[in-house]
Amino acid sequence: MGKIIGIDLGTTNSVVAVMEGGQSTVITTSEGGRLCPSVVAFTKNGERMVGQTAKRQAVINSENTISSIKRFMGRRFDEVEEERKMVPYEVIAGPSDEARVKIPANNREYSPQEISAMILAKLKTDAESYLGQNVTQAVITVPALTDITKVDPAILTTDGSVDLSVYRPHLHPQF
Repeated sequence: MGKIIGIDLGTTNSVVAVMEGGQSTVITTSEGGRLCPSVVAFTKNGERMVGQTAKRQAVINSENTISSIKRFMGRRFDEVEEERKMVPYEVIAGPSDEARVKIPANNREYSPQEISAMILAKLKTDAESYLGQNVTQAVITVPALTDITKVDPAILTTDGSVDLSVYRPHLHPQF
């Protein structure tokens, strides 16, 4: 069995770690940091950026830069009125009235799960680069107030768009 990574998919930053010699080791990102900003950006020329590179250009490309996407995950559009006021990008109602984001640069809509999948994919790639092997399993944290019995692993891996099976969802500690 290959290595199982641990991912904390955070609202502001995310982190990936692995157990080595009985100790957890935080894996550095391709940019050299221990934390990966939970930010995804799209440029007018079709480029997609994730992490630090996306965060760096957020001021000049705010309507195409998505941050704090976890605030919208699994929520209906009418439930996120206050959260919509806190972000510079457009949040719209999806076909089933779920919250989605609209990206003017490519004229596409994305679910929070799709944006999260882009962050998960980057963390997985960084882990594979560090480990020198493919990674297929992960323990992924979910918010502390989540009913763990209702967590659908497909949501955490976003309908298979990231080749990563959830070994076990794990609740965040609540402080």
